[in-house]
Formats: sequence, structure tokens, C-alpha cells
Amino acid sequence: MHILTMDDLTNEEILQILRHAENYQHSITKITAPCYAANLFFENSTRTKSSFEMAQKKLGLDVLSFDAQTASIQKGESLYDTVKTLEAIGVDVAVIRHGEDRYFDQLEGRVKLSIINGGDGMGHHPSQCLLDLMTIQQEFSSFEGLAVTIVGDIRHSRVARSNASALRRLGAIVQFSGPKEWMDEELLGAGNYIDFDQAVETSDVLMMLRVQHERHTFGVSFEKDEYHALYGLTDERVKRMPAKSIIMHPAPVNRGVEIADEIVECERSRIFKQMTNGVFVRMAMLQFVLQKREELKHEFVN
Repeated sequence: MHILTMDDLTNEEILQILRHAENYQHSITKITAPCYAANLFFENSTRTKSSFEMAQKKLGLDVLSFDAQTASIQKGESLYDTVKTLEAIGVDVAVIRHGEDRYFDQLEGRVKLSIINGGDGMGHHPSQCLLDLMTIQQEFSSFEGLAVTIVGDIRHSRVARSNASALRRLGAIVQFSGPKEWMDEELLGAGNYIDFDQAVETSDVLMMLRVQHERHTFGVSFEKDEYHALYGLTDERVKRMPAKSIIMHPAPVNRGVEIADEIVECERSRIFKQMTNGVFVRMAMLQFVLQKREELKHEFVN
């Protein structure tokens, strides 16, 4: 069992993971059977990598040390052979972040350990999506009819892609805002673009995105102050938000670019709450895939 994209999960499985994540906030039941995890991060990460490590330790998993900079992949070993090596020595679940879109296509159906996608290029980020869903559900109880606007560098955002798919399936109204040059036509669809100031005044959730300069391969760019003036969440804009609306961001935040420094930790902000929820969600994801492995094992034995 893998979690590679949000499409790997049914709506009921999404809600099941969210329920388990909520339970982990109050009581932690460790996994008693010996289980081994490895985190293969070929892109820089603070939140996702640390959050998965914390989740694994809280669950009682044994975590193997893996450093992409010193691994044999630097000698030319393929990702497939790296993962097969970990499988051969007894790893049960691998969390992988990789700069290549859909890196997992070369692994799916060829490896027996479970894979959780920690982010693939500009493709998918299921664990971020699930922690975002948990944060939204805590505020509004239901997703049905919620106006969620994702703002910023849509074209390069795996967060936008995963969230748009799952939120729509769960009944939310998903819109996009930001520089039109940075929109993704496939995600945008017909009539889903909204002026940023209109989004500020009408959205239940404003999901701000980091400007990913490292992924830009085209010439459209903005100076920091220019972007902030046009598409940044300023104090003045926050004052025009609906009474119960919230601010989210997957982080790291470019303070003073996507969000004014004083707004990052304001009353409406759920940015650090998202990080807290990330541990519980990733515990629930690990439990989910490991439980499925056991079910399949018993089914095979029987």
C-alpha cells in the first residue's frame, strides 16, 4: 500500500485518516510490532522531514538514518536500486521526496515496501494536503460549500495541485488567485480565477503559497515589494476578511512577500497550527499504510 497522490485515497479513507489524526492529538497508541522506516529526502526540507521523523518516533518505529548526500545514488545508483536495497534489508515504509515529477512511477508495482510521497517536483504533496484538510476541518467541521482560495505561484505548487483535487472531492469551492502568468490552466478550469482583493473579502480560507523562484524557468518575475503590494496579505487586507475566515500557508513563508511579517502569527493565522497537525496526520498516514500491509500479509498467508 502506497500514498503517492490524493487519488490513491477514497473520500472515506481521507476522512478515516483525519479521524485517526484527531485521536492522536489526545492519545497515542504505539505500533507494537517491529516496524522500520526510512526517509529519503533528495530535496531540502525542514517541516516535512522533521514532522515525519517525529511521527515515526511517537509511533515507536525504528528509523534508519539516510543521507542523500552520502548515499550510493551519488555514485550513479538509481532510485529504484536504492529503494530495493532498503527493502532487502527490512525497511517496511519509505517516505520519499524527490525533485522529479512522478518519480514514483518507476517504483510502483516493483517494490514491496510501502511508499509515502513526501513531495514530487511540481506534482503532488499528499501529507501537506491532509494536514491542511485537518486544519480546515477543525475550524469549519465540514468542507461542503467552503470557499477556499489558493493564492500565488500555482503553476509550480504541488500543494495547490493536491489540495485542489481533494477539496473539490469533499465539496469545497476551490478558486485561484495571484499572477495570471503563474496560473496552471489544467487546475484553473473555467471561471475559477478570482481577483485577489475579491478573494480576501469572500473566502473562508486563504491558502497563501510560497513564490518558488527555484522552479521558475520563464521570464515573468516580481520585485519583493511589488509582489507584496499586488498579491501579499497585508494588515489592511486582513481587516477586510470575513469574520471567521482563516489564513494558511504550507511554509516556509517569505515574510513580507506572501504575508506581512506581523500577519504570520496573527489571530487568523493557522500556519503554526498546520505544522502541529502535520505530526498527527503523518502518524495517521503511517498507521494507515502499515495496517494495510498487515492486512495484505494475512490475506496472502491465508
